[in-house]
Amino acid sequence: MKKLITEKDLIELEKKGIKVVVKNEQTIFTPLALDRIRSSKFTVVQQSTTGIDSNLNSGNPHFNSANKIIIGSDHTGFKTKNDLTKNLLEKGYEVLDAGTFDENPCDYPDLAKLVASRVANGEFNFGILIDASGIPSSIVANKFKGIRAATCYNAFSARSSRAHNNSNILVLGARALGEETIKIIVDEWLSTKFDGGRHQKRLDKLNDIENENFG
Repeated sequence: MKKLITEKDLIELEKKGIKVVVKNEQTIFTPLALDRIRSSKFTVVQQSTTGIDSNLNSGNPHFNSANKIIIGSDHTGFKTKNDLTKNLLEKGYEVLDAGTFDENPCDYPDLAKLVASRVANGEFNFGILIDASGIPSSIVANKFKGIRAATCYNAFSARSSRAHNNSNILVLGARALGEETIKIIVDEWLSTKFDGGRHQKRLDKLNDIENENFG
């Protein structure tokens, strides 16, 4: 069945902070919608008709909430963020692009705050942040109670941060890592589950420290 996407549909996505739209062989854009895509710098992702139309069906109550990811970057991570967003959507994740939406200089604390706050309040299970080195955004994110942001530079650190530390935000350095390395890190991080056991005991101590300092 053909799906018509209008300018109004795109405006509604923008109001939700979504700047990525998924299309397949059945998708038709109105002329005004195409103009909106260009003027608002939407990222258009091609997906097969059997895939998940992640953004336009984000209200689907049957969607697995564990697949919901919010991603954000400063200007240094803009291109990497866009590439990762496309990759994740094609794999069936529901992704909210929190910005930035161009390569104009911006401040990493603003984007890190936006992503971390929405993971901390339970709106998203996982977040991904990207800046030049992967260090400053993790510092900001870890100021939020309940956030365990991990800067990862290889598959081992990604796997360990999930299995041992139950990290809920992955932080990447766009200028410290190659494109393929980043993809491997993200795949490893998202596919690894928390081991629990003795590691939960250590997280409990971390939670105690948070409660002492954050109330």
